[in-house]
Amino acid sequence: MFRWISIAGIALSLSGAGNTVVAQDCDAAGTVGSGGSASAGGTSASTVGTAGTCLTDTGTTSSIGSSGSAASADGKATAKTTVNENPTQLKAQSKAQAMDQGTFSKSQTKTRVKGDRLESSTRTMSHVPGEKPEKSVSDTTVILPPQ
Repeated sequence: MFRWISIAGIALSLSGAGNTVVAQDCDAAGTVGSGGSASAGGTSASTVGTAGTCLTDTGTTSSIGSSGSAASADGKATAKTTVNENPTQLKAQSKAQAMDQGTFSKSQTKTRVKGDRLESSTRTMSHVPGEKPEKSVSDTTVILPPQ
């Protein structure tokens, strides 16, 4: 029997100076994202994150989303997503982990929009006792051109 833990995607919108951009051309725009999965034995974990921003002469509009899921045949599975915003940045982080005795799989994605910089990174790892751990790293950065 699989135990599934899933968190639906979370998205926020941040409008600079209280303005909403509607069908307006962006002076500069960018998107970024990363994701990954890990599996070992009867465990698996996956996370994903994405963000976008649009800079106009009247302000900035940004969005961010992140999600994760984990499954284990006979053990424990957890997944958690947090999104934080303040006037200068949006940040999202998803973590997922599945364990079955000594075997485990985990994934973590961090995504951020701050000013003209968009970043997303994912780290995954899986391990079976007595074997070498499998690891993966994915980093993406987009820097928007100056206005």
